[in-house]
Amino acid sequence: MVARLVVAAPASGSGKTTVATGLMAAFTAAGLAVSPHKVGPDYIDPGYHALATGRPGRNLDAYMCGTELIAPLFAHGARGCELAVVEGVMGLYDGAAGAGELASTAQVAKLLRAPVVLVVDASSQSRSVAALVHGFASWDPEVRLGGVILNKVATDRHEALLRDALEESGVPVLGVLRRAPGVATPSRHLGLVPVAERRTDAVGAVAAQAEQVRAGCDLQALLALARSAPPLAGDPWDPGAALDSPAAGAPYRRPAEAPDPWPVGSGDRRTVGSGGVRTVGSGGVRPVGSGEGRPVVAVAGGAAFTFSYAEHAELLRAAGADVVTFDPLRDEELPAGTAGLVIGGGFPEVYAPELSANSRLRKTVAELARSGAPVAAECAGLLYLARSLDGRPMCGVLDADARMTDRLTLGYRDAVAVGDSALAPAGTRMRGHEFHRTVTEPGAGAAPAWGLRQPEPRVEGFVQDGVHASYVHTHWAGAPGAARRFAEGCAAWDARG
Repeated sequence: MVARLVVAAPASGSGKTTVATGLMAAFTAAGLAVSPHKVGPDYIDPGYHALATGRPGRNLDAYMCGTELIAPLFAHGARGCELAVVEGVMGLYDGAAGAGELASTAQVAKLLRAPVVLVVDASSQSRSVAALVHGFASWDPEVRLGGVILNKVATDRHEALLRDALEESGVPVLGVLRRAPGVATPSRHLGLVPVAERRTDAVGAVAAQAEQVRAGCDLQALLALARSAPPLAGDPWDPGAALDSPAAGAPYRRPAEAPDPWPVGSGDRRTVGSGGVRTVGSGGVRPVGSGEGRPVVAVAGGAAFTFSYAEHAELLRAAGADVVTFDPLRDEELPAGTAGLVIGGGFPEVYAPELSANSRLRKTVAELARSGAPVAAECAGLLYLARSLDGRPMCGVLDADARMTDRLTLGYRDAVAVGDSALAPAGTRMRGHEFHRTVTEPGAGAAPAWGLRQPEPRVEGFVQDGVHASYVHTHWAGAPGAARRFAEGCAAWDARG
């Protein structure tokens, strides 16, 4: 059984990431094998968690993956560990808009049967902290609030006032952290600056967070609380089993509602490459991993493309592909034998001059895409495949231009595949997430990637040749059929020679 804690807060900006990352690093330094997790779709915090623990940071998103996968995905990530620390998202009870507790930290804590530690920004209150904590402790009796960590406490006198008030609440104080600007992580237009862009400074910041937590928190009491979590039933998630499950071939279905306001195509998608016309994604595709060789899937990484879920690579490998990372900022060629390309999220807008300057790689990517090889691009990948980004030439695969704006687009999305693509047959429904300040003009191609219902009905993204490019981030653990279909497409393209 894995001991476990959920680190939550009344609201964003209270210090969850600092405390959670500090706890992970402090317990790891004490000799424990610590499994790091993050509630919700966020890609950046898990990078700091990985730095603190030496293990991949993993997301637990009940909206994109389904509530039934939260405990199995947790158990998969925590395999072989003694302690798991789960950082929450936003406020404890905040989740998907208009969907009650769905995807909230509270829901994940209940699904994991894990005690919650509430991080409270106490900088502008004293006795009122007791009313705040009492409200959070009593709001949902199924949520077990096991303790409080007081953050941004000013003085000894301030601490005494807070502790005195909380004695009446019955919730123990498990830590008090003073104001410490040195442990802060810099932010910009989409949140914290990723580890990959400031690794040396990030190592120092995580070490400072660990020291602050070690000095201000009762680690033994926190560990005892984590060990009080009861056993979890069920088996850990397994990528091979997920690919073999009925869910891998069955698209996600929404509850019955009004018909989609866009036409959905049918039949095989035809692609034209250097070898002539062929069919991708159904019929005649040799089984991946059949002994005829494993197709190479190149995955963009480096400082410009830091957004990915660990389960995507695990699913692709289980589907028979070899996953090789490359850095579009440094590498002038794709990995040898590349038969498919995955370009996830990140910050190409920050590195547009450097990405544009690597013209040799841009040309290679464009040639691969035009050959009909499967290409999955999300958000940053969409921008990289565009004709231009903020006026600088990109790969030119898509007849679209991208630019930064002041407007933040953020939220969960229910998506339906408008036509067949390298990821999904027409009519497949998936859940995803958008998070960007850029726009493309146009916003969709002649063959869009997705039809979206919220915040208003629209089509979005581009499907052409083997390319599926969209602003919508998806989690393939919740739709393993996407990984299987993509790997099969790569194997088919590879077999063509």
